[in-house]
Amino acid sequence: MAENSRSISAKRIVIWLAVAAGLAGAGYGAWHTGKVIAVASSFYAKTLCSSLFVSGMEAEAAVSEDVLADMRVGLRHWDATVDRERGIVEASLFGLGGQKALYRPGLGCTLVLDTTVETLQMQASGYEVPVPSRQPNALWPEGERVDAPATPVEYDAGKLKAAIDDAFSEPKPERALRRTHAVVVVHKGRIVAERYAQGITPDMARPGWSMGKSIMGALVGILVKDDKLQPDTNDLFPEWRGEGDQRKSITVENLLRMTSGLDFDAPHARMLSDVRTMLFLKGDSAAYAKSESLVDPVGSTFFYASGSTTLLASAMRDVVPGGQAAYFSFPRKALFEPLGMESAVLEPDAAGTFLAPAFAYASARDWARLGLFYLADGVWQGKRLLPRGWVGKQRTATQQSGGEYGAHLWVRIPAFLRPSFANDYRLPDDGFYMLGHDGQMVAMFPSQDLVVVRLGLSRRRNAWDHEEFLYQVLEAFR
Repeated sequence: MAENSRSISAKRIVIWLAVAAGLAGAGYGAWHTGKVIAVASSFYAKTLCSSLFVSGMEAEAAVSEDVLADMRVGLRHWDATVDRERGIVEASLFGLGGQKALYRPGLGCTLVLDTTVETLQMQASGYEVPVPSRQPNALWPEGERVDAPATPVEYDAGKLKAAIDDAFSEPKPERALRRTHAVVVVHKGRIVAERYAQGITPDMARPGWSMGKSIMGALVGILVKDDKLQPDTNDLFPEWRGEGDQRKSITVENLLRMTSGLDFDAPHARMLSDVRTMLFLKGDSAAYAKSESLVDPVGSTFFYASGSTTLLASAMRDVVPGGQAAYFSFPRKALFEPLGMESAVLEPDAAGTFLAPAFAYASARDWARLGLFYLADGVWQGKRLLPRGWVGKQRTATQQSGGEYGAHLWVRIPAFLRPSFANDYRLPDDGFYMLGHDGQMVAMFPSQDLVVVRLGLSRRRNAWDHEEFLYQVLEAFR
């Protein structure tokens, strides 16, 4: 990685052309090859940008960990340049197929797609960058001071320590690294145990990926409480209002429960899947999601898709008064500030819509605050922020999901996130979860008054087992 400079050698261009020709010869067309390169360049630029400017990681660690971990073969020929003064990161394959990401304070990093850096800077005009207000010396969750009990009497400290030690171990370093970055355990509203990997700090914002869907679930609940949206609100977008267009019958509830019937293909199934195209190639993610046609009758089938959350983020934009600046401020003012989640950032796309299904950042302690908020039924320090019964609604399983998914919350660890060697399911029936790519998790167990956060970078399926880790933690509280 070079900072503020770039060189493109003739030799590298020749190599790139050879790679492209080889791919085309193997059955890939030039168009497909170019799109794949663009996705990879966007991933590199956006991930590095957020690691540097949102997480505050050192440059070498950001590249080796967040970008290249388990992806060195695929991305080893990519280069990146960083302009720290302007907050711009560019990535390309041998100087070609480049993509660019821009950092804006309070808004994180946005890919510069179908727009310019100057336009994005203007887009953020009027947006007030958040000012820290939490009292650091106050006891968590009001502040950052953690006083774990010296002699715990309500749980087995030895078992809890063993569970956390195991989470940070690497039993299969040659095949699948766990790369656990943070674990926070909250019992009866207080942190009783936490641990961080080298280079990760308690206040460092880390990617939650699809855990951002649960942030959106809470924001929709706030809008329902404020009578800006309702679960049965339909006729959501002008693009769906043509004569005979059945998409106008899609409701907020359908989007929350992933039962819209829209033709989103399987997430992460291939390099140019809908989710990758939406996140890394489209400047207007909502327009892309709105363009999907119906493949099933509305409400008839379940399909887990980030496009549903993007559509909710767009619907939120339509009902939050005050224009773009007010929309950018809404998650912070409505949710993050009341909970003291000062590290939390939702990153928007180039059109100004929050990419909440994937680009959500917060520290492990702030993810724990969100989990505690859900555990408290949407009440924080005596004030109700979510409608009464909203969390219960989110925790109620969607029938079409086979009992695994609620309304932007998981009610069971799904099969596709369980390792191939998983045992019989052993977690309590009352558990519910925020789950994200690469092994991110916030687990909530009302019967144990327990919140468990795990952040990491487990990119191979069998590297991490949410269920086994949680079972070990729960054994300490039985």
